[in-house]
Amino acid sequence: MGYIYIFNLQGGTDRIVSLFPHGPDRFPNMATCTRTVWKVLAGCRRHLLSVGIPTYTGVSQIAQRNIPVRTFAAARTQKKVKKEETEKEEKKEVKTKRVIDDKNRHKPYGKTAWKPVDDVYILRFYPRTIHSASDAIDLLKKYQALDFTPCSQPVYVDLKLDMKLEKKKRVDAFISTVHLPHPIKTEMNKVLLFTEDANQIKVAQESGAALAGGAELIQPILDDEISADFYVAVPDILPKLLPLKSKLRKKFPKSKRGSVGMDIPKMLNLFKSGHEFMVESDCYVRTQILDMPTEHILANLQTILVDVCSRRPADMGPFIERAIISSQTSEALWFNSEDVLPKTAEKKKE
Repeated sequence: MGYIYIFNLQGGTDRIVSLFPHGPDRFPNMATCTRTVWKVLAGCRRHLLSVGIPTYTGVSQIAQRNIPVRTFAAARTQKKVKKEETEKEEKKEVKTKRVIDDKNRHKPYGKTAWKPVDDVYILRFYPRTIHSASDAIDLLKKYQALDFTPCSQPVYVDLKLDMKLEKKKRVDAFISTVHLPHPIKTEMNKVLLFTEDANQIKVAQESGAALAGGAELIQPILDDEISADFYVAVPDILPKLLPLKSKLRKKFPKSKRGSVGMDIPKMLNLFKSGHEFMVESDCYVRTQILDMPTEHILANLQTILVDVCSRRPADMGPFIERAIISSQTSEALWFNSEDVLPKTAEKKKE
């Protein structure tokens, strides 16, 4: 009692291990005995698991062994190479993608037909109709009569421009002022001239400037005591006007806008009755044209389109990607901008 017999499965000698190596008096209770039994059995289990490993004298069988760790570095590089190859193949497929020509088809690709048969139809099933400029204006006038809206409501033009140039360059957003053949406003704009020359001040007053003066006008403008629709200046006084740059912002005189120069009567004549428009959201020009006879609207529209197209180099192709005309109550109508441009402008574009 108090001993356990251990078999050696590796061909060695069997052993008899005592459960009470220090004598039975040292283990007065049964719980201590059971703990000792479990320790012995745990050692037997480790001994049995190491059956397939050859025994070496002088080396402990319980010593930890270094298990080789498998690395997957080579497999990962292969995956990266495969991904790069697939990306290159996809790029080649995109470049060599065949463009579908719908000109000689009985219906456009992915659409029901070229033109709807009925008056009521779903827009997404048919290609968008692009009208001529005169037809689009006539349709707007018909819509006004059908909607019982006033005939004097403004007409808006929305242009989308292709601002891209070579080598990832872009056309800078611009602000332009043009003389419309048929002015929209009946009142003259208020123009202020910055100059310190007494003779130039006299010329400005004779040409219709609302105010003319030098550095003494800076503080009243900062205090909102003086304001104007447009600000023009001569080149000599520009360094003194830098405190107004944050106040005037886009209205600050600049040579690109034509608000800085020595020809004072010409500048005042332009900004007193000029129509201003700008590029918004990187590539859009949205401007207003007052509702008037069709011939007047076409003349004003032609003036704006010619000025817009002059902002891009002539060898870069068409500048206007999309042209829309609409009123406050009617739907937007797409029109062909090339029909409005004169032949000289078209040659420059080509």
